Amino acid sequence: MSLMQCTYRDHTIAADVLQHEGGPMPWAGGCRITTPEGRTTRRLPLPVGYALMAELEQAQHASIAHGKWLVDQCLDHGKSLFSEAA
Repeated sequence: MSLMQCTYRDHTIAADVLQHEGGPMPWAGGCRITTPEGRTTRRLPLPVGYALMAELEQAQHASIAHGKWLVDQCLDHGKSLFSEAA
């Protein structure tokens, strides 16, 4: 489910939140990032301790924030957005 997106430092970040029914925290946050060249990442989940949330909007905002952090890590610290095996 992807309802929220933004452009940050020329990258498009889309929230990719999954629903897990039956629990008190049914929303699993994650994002997909598209580079200025048009390459898109796989779904990048939030860290395990922060991945599940009670509200969809909360999960979407956290997913976008995580995507911005990942873009910063890529541009400022040289960390790849893509796995080496891809």
